[in-house]
Amino acid sequence: MSAPLAPARPTRMSHTLRDSSTMLRRNLLHARRYPSMTLNLLLTPIILLLLFVYIFGDVMSAGMGGGAGRSQYIAYVVPGILMMTIGGTVVGTAVSVSNDMTEGIIARFRTMPIHRGSVLIGHVIGSVLQSVASVVLVGAVAVAIGFRAPNATALEWLAAFGLMTLVALALTWIAVGMGMVSPNAEAASNNAMPLIVLPLVSSAFVPVDAMPGWFQPVAQYQPFTPAIETLRGLLLGTGIGDNGWLAVAWCLGLTALGYCWSKRVFDRDPK
Repeated sequence: MSAPLAPARPTRMSHTLRDSSTMLRRNLLHARRYPSMTLNLLLTPIILLLLFVYIFGDVMSAGMGGGAGRSQYIAYVVPGILMMTIGGTVVGTAVSVSNDMTEGIIARFRTMPIHRGSVLIGHVIGSVLQSVASVVLVGAVAVAIGFRAPNATALEWLAAFGLMTLVALALTWIAVGMGMVSPNAEAASNNAMPLIVLPLVSSAFVPVDAMPGWFQPVAQYQPFTPAIETLRGLLLGTGIGDNGWLAVAWCLGLTALGYCWSKRVFDRDPK
C-alpha cells in the first residue's frame, strides 16, 4: 500500500498573496472603523468644486478666454478636482503608515512568519481602492452639478480610469515613504501636504497660459499638470499632445521612487 501524499506546501507567491490580502483587510477595516479622516479628505475637493463653480465660476472662466461661461468652466475644472481628490486621499495613507511605524505594530509584524512586503502592499492596495472610491463619489457630485463628457468613448473612459489608478498608485507609494520616515502622525500629514498643494498650482483651475509668466514653469513642470491635461483630453476631447506620455512617465518614475524608498526604510533594522 502506497504512503499517503504529503500536503503541498504553499508557494512563495501564494504565501505573499495570502499575507497581502490579510493586511489589505486590516487596512480597510481600520478605514471603516475610523472614517473621520477619510471624510475630511473627501470633503475638501467637494467643497473646492462647489466653491470654484458657484462662487468663482464666472470670474475664473474669464481667464479661459473665448467667452467661456460657468458650464464650460465646470467641464474644465472637474478633471483637476478629480486629480486633487487622489492627492488628498493618499495623505491618509501617510498618516496610517506613520501610526503603524510609531505604535509598535510593525515591530510585532517583524517577529511573525509573514511576508515582509505584505505590510506595505496592504497599505498600497487599500489606499488605491480608497482613492478610486473617492474619485467615483466626487465624480458623482460633479455630474449632479452639470458635468458631462458626451464625446468620450468607452475606450477613452477606460483610459481615463486607468490613468487615475496609475496616478493613485504612484502617489500612494510616495505617501507610504513619507509616512515611514515621519516621527508621528502629525509630521506625516505635514510631509504629505505637497500632494494637496501641487494641484492648486497646476492647470487644475486655469490654463497655464493665463498665469503670470514667472509662475508658468512652476505649473508646467510638475506631475499634476500633464496628468490633468491628459485626463481633460480624454474626457472632453481636447488635445493631449505630449502630456500623455509625460503623465505616464511621471507616474512610473514616482512609483519606482516611492517603492524603493519605502522598501529601503522598511528593511532597515529597527533602532
